[in-house]
Amino acid sequence: MPEEPCQCPDCQRFYREHDRLIRENPTLRQQQELSWAALQSFRTLAGRVLEDLQKSTPDSDAQSTPAAAAAGAAPQEASAHDALQQAVNDLENINAHLFSIEALMERIFDVRVPEPVEHKFREIAGELAPDPLNADRLRLNRLLHQTPDLPDR
Repeated sequence: MPEEPCQCPDCQRFYREHDRLIRENPTLRQQQELSWAALQSFRTLAGRVLEDLQKSTPDSDAQSTPAAAAAGAAPQEASAHDALQQAVNDLENINAHLFSIEALMERIFDVRVPEPVEHKFREIAGELAPDPLNADRLRLNRLLHQTPDLPDR
């Protein structure tokens, strides 16, 4: 018996977004373009934030100079600097992974399918993520919410 999907607000929001993306982009080509655009926007934003942080973060070598030690930086400042440096390191790793994903995704664009296969994508998309405002879907939801033996979530 399959386990029921998680009902927490974050998961519910994910399911709604997942279904919306399938409904609005029901073909292989549209999914390819959507995935590429999402990857590129992620790379652009993460790369720009990384650049800004690297410009605004003093080098760790400069912090370790005797003059900096003599100045006696407050422990809170050192902790904030360490957290910022860790964030920069994490963003560098994220960007490296995004470049790897981009290289793999380029292979996806090599795939072209005939129109009958695109039609099959649209058909399956309608089954996976039916329109939540469809009259039949709304009626079914209303019936399910009125059924006393189903637990409310």
